[in-house]
Amino acid sequence: MEALILRPDSSPLSRNIEDYPEGIIIPIDKPYRWTSADVIRKVKFAAIRHFGKKNLKVGHAGTLDPLATGVLLVCIGKATKLAETLQSHDKEYVAGITFGATTPSYDLEKEIDRFFPHEHITAEAVAEALPEFIGEQDQIAPLFSAKSVDGVRAYELARKLYRTMGRSDSDDAADIDAAAKDLLRVSRINISELELIEFCHDSHAAVETENQGASSRINVTDNSALGLPRAVVRMACSKGTYVRAFARDLGEALGSGAHLDSLQRSRSGIFHVEDALTVEQAIECLKQ
Repeated sequence: MEALILRPDSSPLSRNIEDYPEGIIIPIDKPYRWTSADVIRKVKFAAIRHFGKKNLKVGHAGTLDPLATGVLLVCIGKATKLAETLQSHDKEYVAGITFGATTPSYDLEKEIDRFFPHEHITAEAVAEALPEFIGEQDQIAPLFSAKSVDGVRAYELARKLYRTMGRSDSDDAADIDAAAKDLLRVSRINISELELIEFCHDSHAAVETENQGASSRINVTDNSALGLPRAVVRMACSKGTYVRAFARDLGEALGSGAHLDSLQRSRSGIFHVEDALTVEQAIECLKQ
């Protein structure tokens, strides 16, 4: 017997968790500026009330960054034992990448630290560079990440380092990149597909900043007024791939700099974002 996969059109859940001996998996479309832990807290509270079991286990299979949206697999009951297996499956992302500038976090959580020439960045140049990244390769994760360094999260070390540095000094920005290389182990990843979906020479895409329930701790910078070139890329990749790091490396490969301005996990294994529930829908299923 397999875990029950909750869908938007699923039948109402029983009030007895024992009716689901292999547990329940809920594919949720994580909202923008919510942490993965925020989603788990909401669902766990609703699940405990629904099943009337205080020690009910609820977890997720694969963390998503706060500024990312898309498929987050929430596991309830015995399905939490499947989390590691589910997390090992390949993923697909749709990434918005802005060229001509970098940030210490490689996304919009930190302000721009360096600007780079970008007039030579074209759709043709991006499309020609993408095949170089297909296949197995070594990748250094962002220092602002959940990677563990001697039992300490890398982002905790990064924040301490960032507080001691000027935000716009190029030497300091380079020091943060160097620290990532010194502190973090190189990971072996595999990118199986890359596709350029869209390109704009002078993008003015608005940044979403409001979202009900979003964490007030998450900062979002808005660089849209700068009119920098922007690409939207679809990527299929292995577990452990940091799309923020890919954006960094793509910018370098094109003789510029780059950072993520949006990210959606469109697929995790067999689970597609089109079939995922919103947090509200998941909670509603646990109220019936």
